[in-house]
Amino acid sequence: MSQSAGHALTLRTVSHSFGQMVAANAIDLDIRPGELVSLLGPSGCGKTTLLKIIAGFLRQTSGDVLVDGASISRLPTNRRRIGIVFQNYALFPHMSVAQNIAYGPAAAGRPKAEIAAVVAEMLDVVQMGALRDRLPRELSGGQQQRVALARCLAIRPKILLLDEPFSALDKNLRLDMQIEIKRLQRHSGITTVMVTHDQEEALGMSDRIAVLSRGNLEQFAPPSDIYDRPASLFVNTFVGTANFLKGEVAGSSPAGAAVRLEGGAVIETGRETALVPGTRVLVAVRPEGLRVRAEGGPGALGAQVTAVMPIGPSFIYEVRLADGTAVKVVQERDEAASLSGAVFLHLKPNRISGLFPDLPGDTHKKGN
Repeated sequence: MSQSAGHALTLRTVSHSFGQMVAANAIDLDIRPGELVSLLGPSGCGKTTLLKIIAGFLRQTSGDVLVDGASISRLPTNRRRIGIVFQNYALFPHMSVAQNIAYGPAAAGRPKAEIAAVVAEMLDVVQMGALRDRLPRELSGGQQQRVALARCLAIRPKILLLDEPFSALDKNLRLDMQIEIKRLQRHSGITTVMVTHDQEEALGMSDRIAVLSRGNLEQFAPPSDIYDRPASLFVNTFVGTANFLKGEVAGSSPAGAAVRLEGGAVIETGRETALVPGTRVLVAVRPEGLRVRAEGGPGALGAQVTAVMPIGPSFIYEVRLADGTAVKVVQERDEAASLSGAVFLHLKPNRISGLFPDLPGDTHKKGN
């Protein structure tokens, strides 16, 4: 397939409601040609609604969907040139691999010679030529997924949609297929939107991620920004593991805010803030941004080790601060021997992932 297969996809203030429930609230997305973008969020966040709107299965309450700047909102599904791979692959059980792939071009009235050429090309792309005559029930889950993808690409879609494409696969096969689909997507150059609730999947495969919560777009950014510079407390808690240290703003400078933690220690966050001194805040830090040491030092926090788990090359610690806060730490084994009892918790420089107002009612739990 051509490397120029990618097309721009734009969602312009797209909203949709089911009665009183708002499933999508004025969503704006500009997806570049050839990008793989994930719609990520918990159940009920609106990601599947957006996928159905792009595909034409749902007509949005308001807003517009555009491909290469031209609106497709009034086009029926079969005229949008959008391919979709469903969770269960939806292969025709009575058709062989080759017949499944040929179905789309045949339904479009393509000449037999062209159909045969497309089938041969797609079988080569997904490396399924030796299995062309098998029925879906004679294939593994990963093989069925490849056929579903080939059948989708055979119609030369402008946009490819993937609806939880790995949910039916076991863990080992899932990683293999993530790599395979990423390879195929790069090979084809096709603009791809993937719906997933699996953050590792999104972080590993995507060029950019749209994090959704209750119909709202929380952040649309590359994976590194989503993980290291989350735009909201929700993103920080939903993506990855986050520790939250309570404190108050002690001062601010161009180098970032200083925070006095509960217990008295003052830390430099390296994060700019408009919050005034005295404001109660939550300092978010990933487990790998902390270190457990036997010795103290400036900004170190006294803690008590409550659990240690050696996992491969790392130690995973759970420690409890003097104020009762439980904190998780991921530390490389070669940095120190396993520690126990009273220890000190050190923050690695520039590893604060977020600084948020400590609002009443915040639970700081994933998915809330």
